[in-house]
Amino acid sequence: MKKGPLTELLLERFDSMPPRLQAAGRFVLDHPDDVALMSMREQANQAGVSHSTMMRLARCLGLESYEEMRALYAKGLRDPERAFDASDLAVVDEEGQEGFSLVGRMSDTLAAQVTSVGDYVNARQLLQAAETLAGARRLFSLGLRSEHPVAHHFAHALSLMGEPVTLLEGAGGAGVEFLRDAGPGDAMLAIALEPYTRATIEIARQGRECGVAVVAITDSQVSPLARLARESLVVTAHAHVGFQSMVPALAAAEILAALTAAHRGIDVDKALQKTKERLATLEVYWRR
Repeated sequence: MKKGPLTELLLERFDSMPPRLQAAGRFVLDHPDDVALMSMREQANQAGVSHSTMMRLARCLGLESYEEMRALYAKGLRDPERAFDASDLAVVDEEGQEGFSLVGRMSDTLAAQVTSVGDYVNARQLLQAAETLAGARRLFSLGLRSEHPVAHHFAHALSLMGEPVTLLEGAGGAGVEFLRDAGPGDAMLAIALEPYTRATIEIARQGRECGVAVVAITDSQVSPLARLARESLVVTAHAHVGFQSMVPALAAAEILAALTAAHRGIDVDKALQKTKERLATLEVYWRR
């Protein structure tokens, strides 16, 4: 049977664990690849335990979060020849010492988080959200403060394919005014991660009241944005250094842009080439 990074540690502590933790530990021992590839909730369902039990298992093994465990298994999946041991759990950045550096830990966590965007549940949500966006008459994109780059990237990606998206960025407080003619048949992609920016929730609510279909990228099914959205994509935002990570949300937005274009029957390569040539004539790109 294939061994995972924490197999030895799990076996060492297994007999002293309470029954529910043993059930979670048994799943991790028997399905090491699934730990890297499946979301925590999917793993909990497979193990027959709650997601909080999976989090307690991680803490029982000396980790701060279950995402940290998934990062270890993701690294093992990419580098199966490397042997793991308990020293990998140490956070050491000093030159010449063993353990994960901050760079290694963060990159592994981000890789696991982005991988989870494509798991079965999220993939189904992405497809449903893309259908809503692709069927809209007009598209809006909303993200303020730290979520602004995600909203901008979605709008920019589709605009390059000849699909105009109105960015509700609120510059000068005028962002919501772009909704003055919005109504049924229009759709909005809105991004909000905790702590939720009040203006984002209010603008999304106003859009919904006008009949706009709201698609949310958020961090919980019960976030204020998810509660008013027609479709919600739930991503993680945990980072090792305290601030939120926008990488999973950015990945979800990029996938949504590609799926929306595909649903609209756009020849992406042709559309991008046409835009590139037009921008080149405007001397947007650097020339040697």
